[in-house]
Amino acid sequence: MNAPTDLPWRSNARPVPGAMLEALRARFGERLSTAAAVREQHGRDESPFPVTPPDAVVFCESTDEVAAVVRLANDHAVPVIPYGVGSSLEGHLLAIEGGISVDLSRMTRIVRLNAEDLTVTVEAGVTREQLNREIRDQGLFFPIDPGANATLGGMAATRASGTNAVRYGTMRENVLGLTVVTARGEVVRTGTRAKKSSAGYDMTRLFVGSEGTLGVMTEVTLKLYPLPEAVSAAICHFRDIGDAVRATIQTIQMGVPIARCELLDVNAVRAVNAHSKLGLREAPMLLMEFHGSEASVKEQAETVQAIASELGGENFEWASTPEERTRLWTARHKAYFAGMAMNPGCRTVTTDTCVPISRLAEIIEASVREADESRLPYYIVGHVGDGNFHLAYLVKDGDAPQRALAEQLSLQMVQRAIAFEGTCTGEHGIGLHKMAFLPQEAGEGTVELMRQVKRALDPKNIMNPGKIFSL
Repeated sequence: MNAPTDLPWRSNARPVPGAMLEALRARFGERLSTAAAVREQHGRDESPFPVTPPDAVVFCESTDEVAAVVRLANDHAVPVIPYGVGSSLEGHLLAIEGGISVDLSRMTRIVRLNAEDLTVTVEAGVTREQLNREIRDQGLFFPIDPGANATLGGMAATRASGTNAVRYGTMRENVLGLTVVTARGEVVRTGTRAKKSSAGYDMTRLFVGSEGTLGVMTEVTLKLYPLPEAVSAAICHFRDIGDAVRATIQTIQMGVPIARCELLDVNAVRAVNAHSKLGLREAPMLLMEFHGSEASVKEQAETVQAIASELGGENFEWASTPEERTRLWTARHKAYFAGMAMNPGCRTVTTDTCVPISRLAEIIEASVREADESRLPYYIVGHVGDGNFHLAYLVKDGDAPQRALAEQLSLQMVQRAIAFEGTCTGEHGIGLHKMAFLPQEAGEGTVELMRQVKRALDPKNIMNPGKIFSL
């Protein structure tokens, strides 16, 4: 298996016919754009791949409009690439076969809030921050927090998770139902607002994580949670990264219902200090958050503090006010940009393996040794409470040897994760960047089953083609 440094860009390009563009212009007017700047914006994400723009962009404002675009695309066998805010990391939205980018960012309605049932239905362009602003006065929140202010449709498409996943799960556990436009332009609905169902195939879970390759999600029904009575955050520093991870492992194994448990290595701490003016001690650090009643939060925190102290944890500091907590978590969420700011002119090759919690210290320590030996700049952040961590290699833009080295290190880490019965991607998805790893993790037979599903639901291969696996 080779590291994915290059891909066959535009090797199977299917340009949009003039007749289709005319039909789209007649329907959408100025909401159809072929301007170079708009196309380039929709042909880039946060991956290390070059800009690969679509032939045109359509800004849709309803499910019916999405269905109209997809029906035309199906008639002309033209690719369709759903677009939210462009925050994906693995090349999900690059138009490697040309086609139409369907921008859902204007679909921002809260369709139905059922506070008594703790559910909400939103259009796909609603972002997680918008949703939480609009439901806060109901005493509710949506906990899935991947860092970027991503759209909820995009989060469902990539099966996102983030900092709260250790307690609240991922998008897989929190999506109850979907409205999807299929490759034929038909509108289907999956799931219900009930907490469980045994009715037929679980079509909701099939589409969640499908990365736009089976259909375009236009509405998402989600679980909500009551705002906790008490919230407290804490930081704790360690002599080395292994002890920080072992403290996390013991916390999870003891059943402490910690809400967030984030790891930052010394490089990440140094970067966020410079970027967010924090003044944190530059050593491996855990950033934790506890939710519950006043008594339960106090008990959780005392238990974790005792575990950390036994493993050399020092300088346990509390952030009890909302302003202090927000400042810390904002800095954590900006670690990606902080790392790049420390290395101007670089691109990031990011991994996000996830392993059983008992193997987490082993894989991180081995990966750190390899990264140090390579002399490439890097930093580590991780949602270590659920065994997931990110190692970001910073390479000079256009430096082919550095890029190849970073991809080789990423490959070695992924192979180690799979050997530990983990996964090549805990939350970013496969996209383009991790296609070579999927057969090793899932097996050729399983990947062929995925191809059969794809062919059945998308016989003309128009839905975000060339992602997850090749046909």
